[in-house]
Amino acid sequence: MTSPTDTFRAARDFLLERRDDYLRAAAEFEWPALTHFNWAIDWFDAVAAAEPTASRLALWIVEEDGREARWTFAEMSRRSNQVANWLRSNGVRRGDRLILMLGNQGELWETILAAMKLGVVLIPASTLLGAADLRDRVDRGRAAHVIVRDEDTAKFDDVPGDYTRIAVGEAREGWLRFSDSNDADTVFTADAPTAATDTFLLYFTSGTTAAPKLVQHTHVSYPVGHLSTMYWIGLEPGDVHLNISSPGWAKHAWSNVFAPWNAEATVFIVNYGRFDAGSLMARMDRCGVTSFCAPPTVWRMLIQADLTQLRTPPRKVVGAGEPLNPEVIEQVSRAWKVTIRDGFGQTETSVLVANTPGQEVRPGSMGRPLPGFGIALVDASGVPSDEGEICVDLSRRPVGLMVGYADDDERTAEVMRDGFYHTGDVGSRDADGYITYVGRADDVFKASDYRISPFELESVLIEHEAVAEAAVVPSPDPIRLSVPKAYVVLAAGHEPDAGTARSILAFARENLAPYKRIRRLEFADLPKTISGKIRRVELRGREHEVHADPSAPVAGEYREEDFPDLRG
Repeated sequence: MTSPTDTFRAARDFLLERRDDYLRAAAEFEWPALTHFNWAIDWFDAVAAAEPTASRLALWIVEEDGREARWTFAEMSRRSNQVANWLRSNGVRRGDRLILMLGNQGELWETILAAMKLGVVLIPASTLLGAADLRDRVDRGRAAHVIVRDEDTAKFDDVPGDYTRIAVGEAREGWLRFSDSNDADTVFTADAPTAATDTFLLYFTSGTTAAPKLVQHTHVSYPVGHLSTMYWIGLEPGDVHLNISSPGWAKHAWSNVFAPWNAEATVFIVNYGRFDAGSLMARMDRCGVTSFCAPPTVWRMLIQADLTQLRTPPRKVVGAGEPLNPEVIEQVSRAWKVTIRDGFGQTETSVLVANTPGQEVRPGSMGRPLPGFGIALVDASGVPSDEGEICVDLSRRPVGLMVGYADDDERTAEVMRDGFYHTGDVGSRDADGYITYVGRADDVFKASDYRISPFELESVLIEHEAVAEAAVVPSPDPIRLSVPKAYVVLAAGHEPDAGTARSILAFARENLAPYKRIRRLEFADLPKTISGKIRRVELRGREHEVHADPSAPVAGEYREEDFPDLRG
């Protein structure tokens, strides 16, 4: 009988061997059929028990002050065994829910593996969360235990509940000390097999348009599902992979846990207080980073620096979180001689659509469906089309898809209706199957009866030398119903004045069709979720407030009509 380890490895190796052969991988890949699977035991520990992978670096953390910490696969396996045994000795049991709120520190990865070995359900949480968010997570998540940094323990003073409190770092009164786990046994024995369908993760989404949803994942939907993410990035054994992401959010699990360790690659972390492009690239050079993933915000900051100071650029570079603007891709390509490959997925899924290694990257397109995923574009009438909402075909349900929203059958039924999982994102597809992102369904708007994609307009704006970031939303207009308005974050060296506004509006006029023209502009910081996504819903709400009286001027807003030479 084939073991779960061998079954998983066969699927993993199939994708590794067809890393540059998308058409064959997409046509022939089958998700591994697993009834019982514990990724930490059946995969990670298996890698850690064999040579040469046992002595290969699993995790490498570089601090801002130059300090470093490293763990081999064998060392991380032993440490997670100790943490699992110690947690069990303190009453942590299979099926319990545990809030994990740590930074990029070794204890985070030790706990992730330990929780999986125990069959504990993890609720990842950002260290940026406040007491109100934590009360919601303890309450709705029904948390029985919390593990947090010592400096964050005070946040729980106002979070009621009968939960085990565990602090990483210095001792805190009333809290167990995580470092006591160092004295635990290094050999772990599971109390029972782990069913593939058992819940492992509960993710609170970042809430760009509404209250956070509670996404439920199993012991296979993320650990195994992220074979698609491994394939998208092109990770392979021995890679040193740097992903810029904060713990607590799904992307961290994507590219700082499952995808690289599925590939037997090294997870590389650079910790910093304030982002510094030069310092980051110096560390990438010194440590031999071969693979790099960053969200658009980081890519946009990187291109403000001299990219050529990175002497040995990584050969695999990708972007995720939000679509990348073509200007960013072009600048990186000129400096590093490598093309950033976009990928699309959600907290609810692994990577669904992406530009994979060895394939043509078409300007503006985020690629084609990943092996194992059937993707349909569904129009407003519910019919598959060449343009519409990006949906996952459930007739052959992919492994890398959530169970649903915990304790919310109505919302789950809504997104799983009519035989599809509905992402809420809109795209268009060309004759060769390449999909271009249009926008969130609730971000796309009409102006003068034309449909406007904010992302398309933002991609043009960012090509202007003065624009570091931009967000486009509808601004109420008595004649056209609404007109496109841009909120702009300026690049260094540019002033938020009428001259800069005129220059940007003129640039947009030259590079956009008349019906897409940016007609209003305001310089402002962009509201974002703590995971870094732009909250356009907040900007739309502000527009309705400030334009309640259409004839009243808005302080700080520049309009096309303010510049007579731009009229017409």
